[in-house]
Amino acid sequence: MRNWHFNHIDFSTYPHYSGDDLGVWWSPQQTLFKIWAPTARQVELRLYENGKEGKPLRVVPLQFLSEGVWSVEIAGNLEGLFYTFRVNDGDWLSEVPDPQARAVGVNGHRGMIFDPAKTNPDGWGTDRGPRYRHFTDWIIYEAHIRDFSISPNSGIHHKGKYLGFTETDTFSPDGETTGLSHLLELGITHVHLLPVFDFYTVDEEHPLDKYNWGYDPQNFNAPEGSYATDPFDGTVRIKELKQLVKTLHDHGIGVIMDVVYNHTGLIKGSVFNQTVPGYFFRQNPDGSFSNASGCGTEIASERSMVRKYMIDSLKYWVQEYHIDGFRFDLMGIYDLETMRRIRHELDHIDPAIGLYGEGWVADRSPMPENQRAVKKNMAQLRGIAAFSDDMRDALKGHHAVKNSKGFVSGLVLREEAVKFGIVAATWHPQIVYSYVESSPQPWAAEPVQCVNYVSCHDNYTLFDKLRISLPKATEEALRRRVKLAAAVILTSQGTPFLHAGEEFCRTKQGHGNSYNAPDAINQLDWSRKSLYPDVFRYFKGLIGLRKNHPVFRLPLAEMVRNNLNFCSRYQLGVVSYCLDGAVAGDAWEQVVVAFNGNSHPVTISLPEGDFRIIVREDEICEDGVGQPLSGEAEVPPVSLLLLAR
Repeated sequence: MRNWHFNHIDFSTYPHYSGDDLGVWWSPQQTLFKIWAPTARQVELRLYENGKEGKPLRVVPLQFLSEGVWSVEIAGNLEGLFYTFRVNDGDWLSEVPDPQARAVGVNGHRGMIFDPAKTNPDGWGTDRGPRYRHFTDWIIYEAHIRDFSISPNSGIHHKGKYLGFTETDTFSPDGETTGLSHLLELGITHVHLLPVFDFYTVDEEHPLDKYNWGYDPQNFNAPEGSYATDPFDGTVRIKELKQLVKTLHDHGIGVIMDVVYNHTGLIKGSVFNQTVPGYFFRQNPDGSFSNASGCGTEIASERSMVRKYMIDSLKYWVQEYHIDGFRFDLMGIYDLETMRRIRHELDHIDPAIGLYGEGWVADRSPMPENQRAVKKNMAQLRGIAAFSDDMRDALKGHHAVKNSKGFVSGLVLREEAVKFGIVAATWHPQIVYSYVESSPQPWAAEPVQCVNYVSCHDNYTLFDKLRISLPKATEEALRRRVKLAAAVILTSQGTPFLHAGEEFCRTKQGHGNSYNAPDAINQLDWSRKSLYPDVFRYFKGLIGLRKNHPVFRLPLAEMVRNNLNFCSRYQLGVVSYCLDGAVAGDAWEQVVVAFNGNSHPVTISLPEGDFRIIVREDEICEDGVGQPLSGEAEVPPVSLLLLAR
């Protein structure tokens, strides 16, 4: 019986391999197979005709080279064949693809030998995502491949597939744009895709029988097959994911990939543990697997070959798939040095690549917090951002307390926490940090390190959370509160992040953790766009304002401190401030922003001069609404008032 406790092993003694040729490398003349397995006594390669069944065509032993690497080169054109490796470290482990596998057969059990050049869409050589000067210029839209198009009312032909993102001119039965056309109408800059690497729980032969978000990784460098039109041919999923990327790029939208290196779907049976048992995961003092991911393991990012694996994988997705950014699931598990190295290595390819993640963990880790990429250590991570759960909970209530309320739900005394989000979690002399319960001190060194959001795939949707915490609220009242939340997120400093469907009051029917719930819960119901047209127009208008006015996306904390002034006297349930537009090169010399979370109107005083009304309730007009105001202004209930001079 194999011992899966590792307290008797010093993993720091394992050799490091610095080469960039691990994996399977095809050419018409021969194929090179290289695998890092330092504890192996024997390694064998098994070649198959298909990716699912049948006996091996050949079983070939690998030769040990050095630094833990085993290798074999096989002459002839092996394109289209499938393979596994089997490691013997005293006992024979299970057959698995190599950790670097870039193409896999159905359900990821066997790797596939392929010609990468044949997976490129037309024009791939000149493909490039949009470029922005600062990360604060991004407006991120988080979507799940299947949710985006699976609904019967999506008007999209390739429902639940990569290719669903490539279709244009799609409409709901009500005549509203859907899919890609909807994204273009809304005006976002980047799509954040929930995991698209090969994951474990959905049977690719019968993809509609089960649902999953995909946070259960199996093969980190190969795309998921349930989103492909053919899950058996490993090249089809590659081609179709590349076509998704190219189509979005062709329409000026960047693509962000959600990466989950922090754990694997399988534990003992994972490709890591079946190649180098124990090495890729941290352990508790008793040698058992530690579990900061809450899913059974946590990756040992500080070990040299784990760090190399993560960096090589990210570089591969950028170079082969032209990915524009990465979101790190439970980034607080990774050590600081690994995250710094990731930023450094990707800067050599393209410094415009965006990096952000969750600055927390799901459970305790044996690695001390001061060594990990949690929010309080963000000042040590130049060019990397973290989600502001502070802003999220300040606006709608604590994510883990079902009935809790926040600023947009009408709860007062949350104003200081909202101000904390408005300045993008940076230091500002007018914020009383002892009143910010979630973070009693600033954690972002610069606004580009803060991602502001009010909802995402996790927990309740914004609309559901409001409906649960305000059970007596009318539909009209809920709409107003959704709009107020959008107004705060889209006018605050930092980088705004939107959950798909938030712009038409997405509901998951009150489901608070839908990671494996059916499509009926998770799908984007495009009919809601015609039910909540005012909400969609409001989101669209705010996005347009943000894109047109750099005063809402200042890149430096010093600029925020010097040019954002909480200029009105304090009132319960009200947050208001003034912005100096000149420093940002804005056409507006001065801007007044006022949020009223109360169910009654409030009056604020104005700086000297006449101010145009840019946003008042549902009206958004850069040329001004009604007569200019001076002296003071009334802010309607549960709304944003935005004025400019």
